Amino acid sequence: MNATFDSIADFALDLTPDQIPASTREAAALMVLDTLGITIGAGPMEAGVIARDTAALLYGSSDPNFTARMMFDGRNVSVAGSAYAAATQTDNLDGHDGYNPTKGHIGVVVIPTLAALAEVSDDISGAEALTAVTIGYEIAGRAGLALHDTVSDYHTSGAWNALGVVAMAARLRGMTRDQMRQALGIAEYHGPRSQMMREIANPTMLHDGSGWGAMVGVSSVVLAERGFTGAPAITIEADEAKSHWQDLGTFWQMEHQYVKPYPICRWAHAAIDGARAIMKEHGLSHGDIKHVQVNSFHEAACLFQDLPDNTSKAQYSLPFAVAIQIVHGRIGVEHISGAGLKDPTVADVMTRISVTEAEHHSKRFPVGRCADVQITTTDGRVLDSGDTHARGGPEAPMSRDEVIEKFMEFATPSLGVTRAGAIRDATLGLVRPDSQLSDLTQHLFDAPEA
Repeated sequence: MNATFDSIADFALDLTPDQIPASTREAAALMVLDTLGITIGAGPMEAGVIARDTAALLYGSSDPNFTARMMFDGRNVSVAGSAYAAATQTDNLDGHDGYNPTKGHIGVVVIPTLAALAEVSDDISGAEALTAVTIGYEIAGRAGLALHDTVSDYHTSGAWNALGVVAMAARLRGMTRDQMRQALGIAEYHGPRSQMMREIANPTMLHDGSGWGAMVGVSSVVLAERGFTGAPAITIEADEAKSHWQDLGTFWQMEHQYVKPYPICRWAHAAIDGARAIMKEHGLSHGDIKHVQVNSFHEAACLFQDLPDNTSKAQYSLPFAVAIQIVHGRIGVEHISGAGLKDPTVADVMTRISVTEAEHHSKRFPVGRCADVQITTTDGRVLDSGDTHARGGPEAPMSRDEVIEKFMEFATPSLGVTRAGAIRDATLGLVRPDSQLSDLTQHLFDAPEA
């Protein structure tokens, strides 16, 4: 066996809950909650409906041991179909967590995988559930770093977060070390090596490829359990990837995820925050704005510039997002879908926004997601935000209460206060010694009441 793989297998298969710091377990519970809020909020959106209907059409199972309900839908599909549907749904409301160094997202596959596997497992303790979640984050994050460091193109999260799915399933399904190694190799080989900047240039429902990351990860596990073999995962076993795995179990990436205050591509957040700060500090309304100049890093400047005509484009449009923040003082699902796409005031403010790449911001990316904003008012003042780092990450974290409030904001419209509150309490309660995952999953599968 490869030494790096051996250390990963030790971590995934033998880690005990008490070896994980309490602060890491708390972070895991909070990321579960944050992701669930986005999964719920995305439920009525077209992409989520299509994904669930497609899973029902194509990804069923003839074996009850591999059958799982879809989250917040209730229909039975395969375990892989359940994970695919929820991950695709979540991915299409761009408000889920991420990890700056990977330039991508982990919880979007970890939480759908946990829910799907819970359907075909004996009840899992809360401690074991949070251990599996942590393993998924830690393995996926390092696989992402290794991939970005060893290939020339920028691939979507699905290309690497599939390996986190495998690690979770290996843990929860009691796979052998060789089965896990084969599954990792299968998942890496078949993971969607999709080019992220293509999606940035032409935003669609493809988003970050995470639906297929979840599908590939779970499918790879089932294949490996049946003896299918896969080439060793290069992002794990290649010599040039070794450095990315040396801090496994000592540095907890789980505690360094960012939480998005807005359901918008993270690259736009610093600009939104810069505009937000100026508007609040000076008590401005949209009628006071003559011009807005945004200076940010290259990738942010490449975001969609035109007036979006669908939700996918809206979530990848920096000037549209900044205009929403200026007009409404917040950005909710209603602003990036339906009538919100045709808001004449937002469209008018958007014509006064310019976006330019700034070299010093580009040099900080991806660890830094920075921008500076200058607002020229109708009375001639020029107001400057200064360099602004996007809120929600380790540099400018949201408080625990803010994350909980965000969950309720996204979950309540679909589920109502009572059910949303029950999910909140059960999720945060996973850190209790006596908790069971079923305390949470009992609330996760029934379709919202009409």
